[in-house]
Amino acid sequence: MSVNSFRRSSLTAVLAVGALALSLSACSSSGGTAMDKASASSAASPAMPAAASPDQVMDQPFGAACAAVPKDGAGSFSGMAKDTVATAASNNPLLSTLVTAVKQAGLVDTLNSAQNITVFAPTNDAFAKIPKATLDAVLADKDKLTKILTYHVTPNRLAPTALPGTHKTLQGGDVNVTGSGENFTANGNAKVLCGNVQTANATVYIVDTVLMPAS
Repeated sequence: MSVNSFRRSSLTAVLAVGALALSLSACSSSGGTAMDKASASSAASPAMPAAASPDQVMDQPFGAACAAVPKDGAGSFSGMAKDTVATAASNNPLLSTLVTAVKQAGLVDTLNSAQNITVFAPTNDAFAKIPKATLDAVLADKDKLTKILTYHVTPNRLAPTALPGTHKTLQGGDVNVTGSGENFTANGNAKVLCGNVQTANATVYIVDTVLMPAS
């Protein structure tokens, strides 16, 4: 190679290195590389809140009749959660007839002292479906009334996911529940109007029909 050719090659290499340096400097001054920008953008973006899981959703009371429950006070969901079940029911305006029946049967202490039970609680309208003469006769017969009321109680605390199926009651008979999600029916005709209501010692499912034991 001649001296002139060598000089031209060296000059070309120097110019190339200089151009590369200028290019890198320009990228740096304009905000960094694409990877740097992506990292910065990701760090600046706020984290999206996690969606509630189905289990978290089902931890809440559900059903159309839940709207009739007071928003605050002893009869509200938070208020009832602090009291045992018979006391909690006495503060719920939907259940005043049931509370009268429980007192008539002498079951207040029994229900309040029980642990981890499930109660199917008929509304006032559910009791109103029974002819008055029949209801009065039942309320006057403590033994029969006790059997009917204890038929509404299972010795296990049932979450909504565990509700479908056949469950032994304190009376001794079985209650069969069908359905899923937020739609459940006990014994084929008692619809759950407001479910998964928590008290200090029970889970309550408010129903639209009084359950009757087979015997």
